[in-house]
Amino acid sequence: MTGSILPTARRADARASTLAGVLIGVAIMAAVDEIVFHQLLAWHHFYDRSTPSVALLSDGLLHAAEVIALVGGFFWFADLRRRHALSSRLAWAGFLLGAGGFQIFDGLVDHKVLRLHQIRYGVHLVPYDVLWNVAGAVLVLAGAALLWRARSRGAGDGLR
Repeated sequence: MTGSILPTARRADARASTLAGVLIGVAIMAAVDEIVFHQLLAWHHFYDRSTPSVALLSDGLLHAAEVIALVGGFFWFADLRRRHALSSRLAWAGFLLGAGGFQIFDGLVDHKVLRLHQIRYGVHLVPYDVLWNVAGAVLVLAGAALLWRARSRGAGDGLR
């Protein structure tokens, strides 16, 4: 028997392609934040309102969550591709939406509402906050434009 147990999809799964991209985008942006700002630049930790040990633990938990999301997202992506149900345009749109959404959530909720940490300490925060949130908004807008363009061209109808 040479056939697969699962039937081959005739159409791309628009929702799953987009959501797999979102999950990968969130994970990649969390990794960039954690690696660049937490480890390399040492500007902050995920949770800075306690002891250095708790701050380090919070970074480790963030890193574990981002790796789990990244692996899960790529397994989902690979499954869609294997079943010929992937719309790469929608996955890219989801990636940009996820990356930008993470950045905006981090900038507004984590930094301002919950005050878990700031981007950087000992500096005037406004330029950092503006740049962080505007960069996230640019990613979200690019993702939304790509999503709109892909859907208007029928990416859910099997375009890859």
